[in-house]
Amino acid sequence: MRLKSPACLALAFMVLSPVSLLAQFRHDADLYLTTEDRSSLFMEQHSELKFEKSKEKAITIEVDDKKKFQSIDGFGFALTGGSAQLLMQMSADSRSSILNELFSTANTGIGVSYLRVSIGASDMNDHVYTYDDMPAGEKDADLNKFSLKEDQAAVIPVLKQVLAIDPKIKILGSPWTAPSWMKTNEKPKGGSLKKEYYANYAQYFVKYVQGMEAEGIHIDAVTVQNEPRNPKNTPSLVMTAEEQADFIKNFLGPAFEKAKIKTKIILYDHNCDMPEYPLTVLKDADARKYVDGTGFHLYEGEITAMSKVHDAYPDKNLYFTEQMVVDGKDSSVFPVARAVSRIVIGATRNWSRNVLLWNLAADPDFGPHTNDGGCPMCQGAITIDHNDVARNSAYYTVAHASRFVRPGSVRVASNDLDNLHNVAFKTPEGKRVLIVANTGSGPQSFKIRYHGKDMTTSLAEGAVGTYVW
Repeated sequence: MRLKSPACLALAFMVLSPVSLLAQFRHDADLYLTTEDRSSLFMEQHSELKFEKSKEKAITIEVDDKKKFQSIDGFGFALTGGSAQLLMQMSADSRSSILNELFSTANTGIGVSYLRVSIGASDMNDHVYTYDDMPAGEKDADLNKFSLKEDQAAVIPVLKQVLAIDPKIKILGSPWTAPSWMKTNEKPKGGSLKKEYYANYAQYFVKYVQGMEAEGIHIDAVTVQNEPRNPKNTPSLVMTAEEQADFIKNFLGPAFEKAKIKTKIILYDHNCDMPEYPLTVLKDADARKYVDGTGFHLYEGEITAMSKVHDAYPDKNLYFTEQMVVDGKDSSVFPVARAVSRIVIGATRNWSRNVLLWNLAADPDFGPHTNDGGCPMCQGAITIDHNDVARNSAYYTVAHASRFVRPGSVRVASNDLDNLHNVAFKTPEGKRVLIVANTGSGPQSFKIRYHGKDMTTSLAEGAVGTYVW
C-alpha cells in the first residue's frame, strides 16, 4: 500500500474534518421552535439562518438594539402549596430531574428564573391556613403563635432545592388572606382587614420575610394582596385602593423601614381592567415612596393598561404576576402561539419586568385545591402523576423566554406586526433574542432585519419561534 505524503494527509484532513464540514453550514442564528401540531416542542432547528444584504421586499421585523426599554427580572410560575406538595410526593430522583429541567439552563433545562409563592395558603392548596391561625373567638395581637410550620412540609424544602440549582432566582410572595381573627367576617373567604389590625398585619409581613430569610430563602418582593377586588376565592380578602394606600403608607412601609427590610412592595396584583386602582395608590405620595411598582393579571381587561400606569409613573416598575394558560379542548392543537403573543410578548412590550404563569404543577384532576372557592380547572405548567410528568402549553410558553432572556436582559425595539407579534431583548452576554408568534391563519414567511442585514425565515400557523444570535 502506498502511503500518501504528509501534505496530502493534511489536505485530506482539511477536507474531511468535522470542523471544516460544520463551517460549510455555519449559521448566524439559532431557532427554537414550538408548533401547533406538537411536531416540534421547543426544539432547536438545524436550518441555515444567515444575515445577508438583501433588496428583496418582504414582511420584515426590524430589531433595533440602540433603543432600550426596561430590564428583565425573569420568567416563571407560581409555586403553589399544591405544586410543592406534588413535587415532594415524587421520588427524590424524579423530583431532582424535573427541578433541574425547570430551573437550570444546562442540557435541555428551560431556566425558570422567577417564582411566586403564596404567603399562607392559596386556592391551590389542599387546605386553608395562615401563619397565625387561632380558635374561633381568640386573638393573637402580638403574633406569638406565628409559625411557618405549614410551609416547612413542602414549600420550603422545594424552594431550598430550587435555590441549590439557581441561587439567584427571584421569589415573590403574595397573601391570599390575613388570619381570620384580623378580618371583618372572621372567615378565610372574603371579608376585609379590620383597621384595628393594620399594624399587626404589617408585622405579619415582617415576620414572614424574616422567617423565610432565616430558612435561607430571600423574598425579593411581596404584593400587598392577591386579587384585592375578588372575594370569591378560598382564601381571599377584599382591599380597596384607598385601604391599600393607607396600609402601605402608615403601616407596611414604615414596618419594613424600621426592620431594615429591603424586600420590594408591589401594589394591586389584579386584573388589567382597572388601572385606576394602582393609579389611586400611586397618586398618594406618602404611599408611593414605599412602593416599587404594580402587579397585573390578565383575566379581564387589556394588557395596555400596564403602559397606562407606566406612562403616569415611569419611575415605578411593572410586573406581570399571574395568568393561567391551559391546553385547549382540541388535543390536536397546541395553543402556545396565542399564549406567547398575549402574555409573554404583550406584558413585556408593555413594560413588565417579569412574566409569571399560574401555576407550576397540578395533578391530572387539576388539584390539589381548596373547597368552596378553589380552582377546579387550573392546569399546571406540568402535570404530575406520581413520578410521571407531562409538559403542558404553559411550560412551553415560558420556556420560549426563560431559557434565553436571562435576568438582567433589556428589552430592545422591534416593530410589532399583525399576526407576527414579537418582542426583542439584549442579554447580559451580548446575545440578541427575538420571540415571534404566528397568530395568523396560515404559514408566514418574513425577514428579520438587524444592523442593515436581513435573515429570511418562516413560521407555520400557530407556531412560536425564539431566534438567538
